[in-house]
Formats: sequence, structure tokens, C-alpha cells
Amino acid sequence: MDKETDSLVEPEPGHDLTKEHEDPFIELLHCVIRFAVKVLALLMVLVIVWGIGDVIYVLYQRITAPPFLLLSINDILATFGAFLAVLIAIEIFINISMYLKTDVIPVRLVVATALMAISRKVIIFDFENITPPFIFATAAVVFALGITYWLISRKMR
Repeated sequence: MDKETDSLVEPEPGHDLTKEHEDPFIELLHCVIRFAVKVLALLMVLVIVWGIGDVIYVLYQRITAPPFLLLSINDILATFGAFLAVLIAIEIFINISMYLKTDVIPVRLVVATALMAISRKVIIFDFENITPPFIFATAAVVFALGITYWLISRKMR
């Protein structure tokens, strides 16, 4: 593509935090933020490994509890919750990695991660102990995130 065509292509929606800046102080602050993001990436990897250990532990607990090798619906939902928590942590790590590679916060991926997190919440709902207003509020969040994701995706076409 030539320069004229490049200027017409809109980048993915996000917030730019490049290292180069006209103000040296702002440039220093951006370097500090990039270092902090690298620390967060390292911590997220530790959380993912810890989460995998938690999935194994939850599954072991549920399988070894009487009745042996049988899982109830609640056991399966607890296991799903542990699995999905690890997947959400992986999505957050991908968000962090993409930021480090591109210096742009990937808004669409952040919204997709939020959709995954609220979906996890819906999957593990305990309908015996949940109130209708909480269900309606969760539905509103799912709807709002779905519309947001659709609008961001539509804008990128």
C-alpha cells in the first residue's frame, strides 16, 4: 500500500501508549508503564500455572469424594468454573502480550475477555441462592457487552 492508502486504513480501536513522545517526561512514564505491564505479564503466567493447579485440585477433590468417581451437577459446574477461570487468565495474558507487541490496548479483545468472564459467571450461577435482580443485572451486562463487541467489530470492517 502507498502512503495515501495507508492513511485511509483505520487501525484497530485502542489506546496508544508508544515509547516515542515529544515530551521526555511522558516518554519516561511510558517506559515505566511498559515495565509494569511486563511485571503484570509475569504475574499472570504465575496465576495461570496456579489456576491449572487449582483445576487439578478441584477435580481431584470432586472425584475422590464419596460417591467415588461420580460427579454431581454442582461438581461439574465447580470444575467448569475452575477451567473457565484459567481460560480467562490466559485471555488476559494475551491482552497483555498484544499490548507489549503493538503498544496499543486491544479494546475488542478486552471486551471479548469481559464477555468470556460474564459467561463464566452465568455458567456457574447457583439458581437456588440467586435473586432475580442479580439475574436481570447480569443479563443487562451481557447485552451491553454483546452490543459493544458487535459495534467495535462492525467499525473495523
